[in-house]
Amino acid sequence: MADIKFTKTHEWVTKDGEVYAIGISDFAQKSLGDVVFVNLPEAGDEVSKGESFGDVESVKAVSDLMSPVSGTVTEVNEDLNDAPEKLNSDPYGAWIIRVSDVSDTEELMDEAAYKEFCSKEE
Repeated sequence: MADIKFTKTHEWVTKDGEVYAIGISDFAQKSLGDVVFVNLPEAGDEVSKGESFGDVESVKAVSDLMSPVSGTVTEVNEDLNDAPEKLNSDPYGAWIIRVSDVSDTEELMDEAAYKEFCSKEE
């Protein structure tokens, strides 16, 4: 997980060439409980750093998904429509969206900084 970065709103980001994959962290999925639905954007939608691009519904709550980057959604993980629980079982394998043409990124934390941040939230 060396190339993974995190946000203060518990999303993760990895960069593969010019495309950024975004998902929710293990801390987020544990806090949410069993995920039952994911409201996804469409490919071609614009996302803006610090703004919601969808939401995750769990047995406990509905939480907004906040974009850590500004850019264009190139791909949406359609598997989550039929199996939203993948966010619980494999939070770092189950990306939610991929974004290209990224023009702005939030201040991101590496894994060590994120773990320290989470320890203060528990």
